[in-house]
Amino acid sequence: MAELAGPWPPPAGAYAEERELFRLLQNMLEELIIHQPDDPIQFMINHLKQNNDDAPRICVLGPPASGKTTVALWLCKRLGAVRISQETLLFKEALALTEETKAYKERKEKIPNALWASLIQERLSNVDCIKQGWILEGFPENQEQAWILQSSGIIPRHVVVLYAPDAVLIERNSGKRIDPITEEVYHTTFDWPRDMLIQERLVKPEDPSEKEISKKLLEYHRSFPGIFQVYQKVLKSINADQPSMDVLSQVLTYVQTRHRSAAPFTPRIVFCGPPGSGKSLQAALLAQKYGVVNICCGQLLKEIVAGKTKLGELVKTYIDSGYQVPDKLVMKILTERLNALDCMTNGWVLYGFPRDVEQGEQLQESHFVPNRVFFFNLPYESIVERLSQRRIDPVTGERYHTTFRPAPTPEIQARLRQNPRDKEENIEMCVESYYRNIKELEDFYEDAFYVNADQDPFAVFEFIESCIIKPLPCKKFKSS
Repeated sequence: MAELAGPWPPPAGAYAEERELFRLLQNMLEELIIHQPDDPIQFMINHLKQNNDDAPRICVLGPPASGKTTVALWLCKRLGAVRISQETLLFKEALALTEETKAYKERKEKIPNALWASLIQERLSNVDCIKQGWILEGFPENQEQAWILQSSGIIPRHVVVLYAPDAVLIERNSGKRIDPITEEVYHTTFDWPRDMLIQERLVKPEDPSEKEISKKLLEYHRSFPGIFQVYQKVLKSINADQPSMDVLSQVLTYVQTRHRSAAPFTPRIVFCGPPGSGKSLQAALLAQKYGVVNICCGQLLKEIVAGKTKLGELVKTYIDSGYQVPDKLVMKILTERLNALDCMTNGWVLYGFPRDVEQGEQLQESHFVPNRVFFFNLPYESIVERLSQRRIDPVTGERYHTTFRPAPTPEIQARLRQNPRDKEENIEMCVESYYRNIKELEDFYEDAFYVNADQDPFAVFEFIESCIIKPLPCKKFKSS
């Protein structure tokens, strides 16, 4: 029975991370606290049935003429979400509170914040918003609206705030045109359509005068700090005074990011790359900063041999004869190391294994599933330059490089030696061996990150660090 039992907690931890159980529980707990249902169990069952935790919940805010409508319409097309704005709520929806809200508008009275919030809440409770998600355009307008929406359980995951100089916004407002069929917004100077049919049907909206727009801008600037205070943890400001495609690209990138979770995370990292690509340096930097266990497969085998155990003697026979150590033997040694308490507690970064898809499958079958995989890319010329010029001082063991780190004195320079494996013909063989198997391994790890290793090591580290910290895209699992 002991042989059949798998290591714990790696399989359980990997399963929880892969299926995002912690995030699921966190979302349910948030919903329970917000809505406080009389029957929590039934509420959670209904919540799970809706399966809408990843549906967009976005607010697009900004001063007048900043491009909110353009951004909201474009996001709706890309994400399949429902757009909610003042216009849609007042003129395109048959809601219980629509007529009451319209009455304020007709009397040219300010619509109360509580009424706007109730109208939004009524609209967002519809099935299409629950399933497809929603994009609130121009809401909330002030801090009071934001607080009322939050108290009603309407909490956006992403808040996009567009900004531009007031002079630019005033100029934009005067040239604004709307397509009555598609509702897309154009501009006589900055964004005029090429299609003649669209040009002919464009209409000038009943926008406020320059004096009125200046007044609205002043109101916006007064109210925005309060909104920022409420949403600062999920808010992103984007400069709207640039080409529209750049704005839309930045908005989409932000709303597709996932916020960091409070769920426990144990790093299980694999570095793959040709010799000389900097895997050992990056692993050392990660271990130094985050306390993960640094595991080099080749070094691990040397340590086993040095231990003079029966297993070490068996490995030594392969190494001395120049043969590759069998995968089963390597996996036995790796399994023992990765099951150690420090690896299970602090996480690990592994390089030198796997080298091909068969080894990757063996690692997975042994329940060591990496949650971050990095492939280092480096041109052949750079590999040769890095490795062929490496030298070692046989007296001190210090390593040097004839270009990047030359010996400090002629005496040390005279006694430097080159490792035979760093000769160009041996480097070529190692690189060919790496690229012979790497394509299938890249396909195996489809969610891997690709690192440009031909740059400053600390720039490489910053990229790797950012990929480890940010959550991965959500996966959908089919029920078996």
